[in-house]
Amino acid sequence: MFHQYYKAIRCFHAVARTGGFTAAAQYLHIGQPTVTDQVKALEMRFGVELFLRAGRTVRLTDTGARLYAITQGLFGQEEEAMQFLHSAHKLKTGLVRVGAVSPPIALGLAHAFREAHPSLELTVTIGSEESVLRGLQDFDIDLGIVAEPDPVPGLHIVPYRSERIVAVVPRGHRLAARNAIALQDLAGEPVILREPGSKTRDRVERACAQHGVALHCTMEINSREATLHAVASGMGISFVTQIECIPLPGLQEVPVDDALLSIDYALCCLDVRKDRPLIAALLGVALAPPR
Repeated sequence: MFHQYYKAIRCFHAVARTGGFTAAAQYLHIGQPTVTDQVKALEMRFGVELFLRAGRTVRLTDTGARLYAITQGLFGQEEEAMQFLHSAHKLKTGLVRVGAVSPPIALGLAHAFREAHPSLELTVTIGSEESVLRGLQDFDIDLGIVAEPDPVPGLHIVPYRSERIVAVVPRGHRLAARNAIALQDLAGEPVILREPGSKTRDRVERACAQHGVALHCTMEINSREATLHAVASGMGISFVTQIECIPLPGLQEVPVDDALLSIDYALCCLDVRKDRPLIAALLGVALAPPR
């Protein structure tokens, strides 16, 4: 039933807030007769007196004061909501959620975004490509960073950056002192690979097949960090993108001289959401030319 009297109660609140019918009309951007009629109709409908009128001066009655205490909370929240929406439109407030397959790439974007928009909040979730794409579809995240995603209907995909794949070998290994190695140098070496489906593993296996190099895989590990620790402990050779190579005691990074060994990362969001202010702002930061 409240909606039937919304205009009348809104007019009452404006008069009580501004102290007069003329000021209330200006506040609401409507004519003064409308404000007067709405308040009078409210008083008549409920048989109450809300204002004591003396010329141009109005004063709340006890009933009016008690009603105003209620409408302050009611319309105060309405004004707060509008202020919030205006702030969000001007990118002064808001939360944007990023899901990514690569921690260093995600955190690099997060750092640039925080510098460009310090008043906005950002969360970063690291997971598999499957979990990132599912998060987009379920509206759990706003923007995803994935490695070479397949086209998906309804998904807006933008190329982001390319990262070289490097070999990691135990410090002191015969290949550790090289400035670069060829894939043929891996023949007979124990190799640690990521799990099937890994983009890094796929690139390495394809490049080796092209050069006729048979990999001697002695272990599969489904964790980038665990793979690096395994190499550092002397269990074999492996591969990571250069940006994801964490310096560890006992670990040596060695470039691989092969053009196939790189991964292209892309930014993804739902096509229907790409123009939303927060997502567009994040895409703008990500795709801005380097300074």
